[in-house]
Formats: sequence, structure tokens, C-alpha cells
Amino acid sequence: MSSLKDKNIVLGVCGSIAAYKIASLIRLLIKEDAAVQVIMTPEATQFITPLTLSTLSKKPVLVDYYDSKTGEWNNHVHLGLNADLMLIAPASANTLAKMANGFCDNLLMATYLSAKCPVYFAPAMDLDMWKHPATQKNLSLLSSYGNIIIPPGNGELASGLVGEGRLAEPEQILDFLQHNTETLKPLLGKKALVTAGPTYEAIDPVRFIGNHSSGKMGYAIAEELNNLGAKVTLVSGPTSLQASEAINTIGVKSAQQMFEACDSHFDNADIIVMSAAVADYTPKEPANEKIKKKAEDFTIELKKTTDILGTLGQRKSSSQTLVGFALETNNELAHAQDKLERKNADFIVLNSMQDSGAGFGTDTNKVTILSRKSAAKNYDLKSKLEVAKDICKIVVEHQQSL
Repeated sequence: MSSLKDKNIVLGVCGSIAAYKIASLIRLLIKEDAAVQVIMTPEATQFITPLTLSTLSKKPVLVDYYDSKTGEWNNHVHLGLNADLMLIAPASANTLAKMANGFCDNLLMATYLSAKCPVYFAPAMDLDMWKHPATQKNLSLLSSYGNIIIPPGNGELASGLVGEGRLAEPEQILDFLQHNTETLKPLLGKKALVTAGPTYEAIDPVRFIGNHSSGKMGYAIAEELNNLGAKVTLVSGPTSLQASEAINTIGVKSAQQMFEACDSHFDNADIIVMSAAVADYTPKEPANEKIKKKAEDFTIELKKTTDILGTLGQRKSSSQTLVGFALETNNELAHAQDKLERKNADFIVLNSMQDSGAGFGTDTNKVTILSRKSAAKNYDLKSKLEVAKDICKIVVEHQQSL
């Protein structure tokens, strides 16, 4: 399967004689089943018409911030956030300078500054422009931002000079994108199921039994799996957090609702990360109306909730990677090891309440990851975003070993 299949690609076209090559590039991308949204700078329309690129991409080509006829706004924020990758080709010296220095005077630059996805650019300009110290400095700046250059070719240029600056051929650009997306997105084609946050177990219509989980760890893992190319379903308990649009988020409240959502998505998932803090017990008979304060003592009878990790673990297939979490206060390693075996998980991520800066509500975490196949690995205290990367790195390695 092509690494570009079903990927949303924003293709920026700048003012350059090489713009004529983009028609062929779009045809190649469409053949790979990619969805291509073309954004042209106003200068680019002087070299190739929007109608040509719209016909090939099967989508309206965007040039301005809004449609002057209808007044409809072309939402650059949505365009940037919804893209799986952004490619600017041909990237003129003028556009490279704007990208490097944050200038924002057209729709393409506004979209670039909003993009959270990998950004590729394929320069095209005359030899002297390419060699100029200002251009070379801008290239260094762009690389330092994490942008990825598709090197120009060496050959005859529009000026008659011969040398570097020639736009890479469409086939070369396609090959470059395919190779790099496979490297940068090792989980392309994989499906992931992640749980996050607390569950609320109703006592009556206004009261519940819950915990202090913020959901930050689970959301960070979902985002990182998405960044690595996986198609992510996030089952989230009540939280103030919001996941990226690319993530299919299912909101739940109770442990039973979380189990039902996980149960329906588990079999189709390659990767399952159960990071939610699910209640172990729930009121046996929740009141239908608010309970009034009358008696001095009040007793709530509880019953066990469904063991989500344990239940799903029993039907885990050999092609799935299952990760559970354990928050412990004593005999941490022993309890986590026991959980790893009982739940049939591949990994258990252990949090200790004894560690400062770890656990519920913090922006940091300190974990130990236990594996069925290797010794436990300890990690230093770090941000939950960095912890998510550590966890997902192990997930990638495990998936690649299957």
C-alpha cells in the first residue's frame, strides 16, 4: 500500500517557471490515492492557471483568503491543522525568505504558519539566487525549524545558466515523499485505540465517584501515535482537553460506557493503549433523583466494574500490541509485574505515587515500562509529551517485530 494513500496533502505552488511541472506531480499524487489541496500564490497564477490544477486535483484551487464572489473564508487554520503533510513546490527564493522569517502576506504563508504536519519544500530558482548567502541562510533556518528540503536538480536553467536550482522532477519528488513518509510515519496503515481520563460513576443525577485523572497522558499518547501515522480512536472520560481533528474522539462518562466503546473497536486495532484511570467499583443502584441529606450516616453499596484491560487482554491476537497502565503506592514493581501477567498485556507503564511530579494532574511523569520479553526500563522525570514519545517508540519497535 502506498504511504501516501488517503493522506491529506496541501500543495503550495509559488511563482516560478517550474510551476508547469506541478500538473504532472498532481497526477502522480492522485494516482497514489492522496487527497491534494492546491494553494497558489497570486504570482503562481501567472505561470499556470488554477483551472488546470483544479481539474487535475479534483478540488477548487485556493489563492486568496476569501472568495470575492461569495465572501466565503478560506480557513488557513483548518487547512494547516487538517493536513497530513505540506509540500511547497516550486518554492521560490521569495517564498523561502517568507517561510524562514515568518512573513504572512498570502494564504499559502498563513497556512504554512498554521501547519502542525511535516512540511516539505522543493526549491526552484536561478543558480545565482540559489548560491546567494541570503538564500543559503534561509535554507538553514528552515531546516532548523524541522522543515524538509527536497534538493534541487543540477541542469539547464531558464536563464541559460547550467547548475543547481532546477526543480526536482515530479517522479523524484514523489519518490522522496514516499520514502520520507515511510521513515517519519512508521505506523502508517496501523489502527490505534487509546483510552484517557477518569470515569465518573453516578451516585445520583448530580453526584459521582471519580478520580483526579486529567487525561493529559492519554491525550499525549494519542497525539504521538497520530504523528507516527496511525489512525487513532481515542476513548476519553470527562476532561477539558481536546484532541486534534484527525483523531476520532469518543466521549464517555462511566466505566461501562468506556468498556462498550473499547469493546467495539478492539478487534480492529493493531495498537491498544489503556491509559485511562477507570473506576474499579460503581454504585450498585444509583438514585434516579438527588439524594437529600437526612441521616447522619449514609452507605453506598458498590459493585465491581468490568475489567477492561483484563477482558480485552484475553482475546488479544498475536498481531496486536497491548499496553496497560498501573498507578501504585507500594510494592510497585511486584504489583505491576503481576498485572502484566494477569491482563495478558505486552507492556505495563508503571507510575508510582511515591515519585514527586508523577501521577494525576501534573504536566510531568516518571515511569517504568515493564515488558513480557525484556527487563523493566526506568525513565527519568520528564514532560508527559516526552513520556508519550518513549512509550510510542516501544510500541513501534514491538509492532515492527511482529
